[in-house]
Amino acid sequence: MNKLSIITKGIIKENPIFVLVLGMCPTLGTTTSAFNGLGMGLATTFVLMLSNLVISLIAGFIPAKVRIPSFIVVIAVFVTVVQLVMQAYVPALYETLGLFIPLIVVNCIVLGRAEAFASKNKPLDSFLDGLGAGIGFTLGLTVLGTVRELLGSGAFFGWKILPGDAMLVFILAPGAFIALGYLMVLFNKIKKA
Repeated sequence: MNKLSIITKGIIKENPIFVLVLGMCPTLGTTTSAFNGLGMGLATTFVLMLSNLVISLIAGFIPAKVRIPSFIVVIAVFVTVVQLVMQAYVPALYETLGLFIPLIVVNCIVLGRAEAFASKNKPLDSFLDGLGAGIGFTLGLTVLGTVRELLGSGAFFGWKILPGDAMLVFILAPGAFIALGYLMVLFNKIKKA
C-alpha cells in the first residue's frame, strides 16, 4: 500500500464518522459550531498521529496480556499534552469542549487505529494512518459543525451570515442526529459516484 493511499483511506474509504460511524459521542456532543468541531478534530488528529507512531515502535515489546492497557497509557500521555496545551493557549475552546478532551483516551477511533493498524505496521505507515483518520475525523466534525451552526444560528465560525431567525433544533441534540444522518447519506452517495 503506497503512502498516499494510507492517508486517503482514512479520509474517504474509512472515514470515521460518515463510513465507520465511530466516535459518535464527540461527534454529536461537540459540533454545535464549526470552530468546536475543528478544535476537537485537530486535538484528536494530534493524538492519533503520535500514539500510532509510538505504539508502532513499542508493539513488539508489549506482552499480549497487557496490550490494550498499554495502548491506553500511550494514548493518555498524548491526550494530557493536548489538554494542557489547549488549557494554556485556547482556554475558551478548552472550556467549551470540556469533558470531551479527556475522553479522547477511550475514543474508539484512536484505540481502534492503534489495535487494527499501528500495532501491526511500520512507524511511518502508522503515523500516516493516524494522519488520514484524523483528517477524516476533523473534516467530518467541521462539516457537521458548520451545518449545525449555519442552520441553528445563521453563523459560520461565529460570524453571522444568514439574516433572520434560525432553526434552534440544529443546535440541540435532535438537530445533531438529523444533520449527521443527511450528511452520511450525502457522503456515501458522493463516495459511490
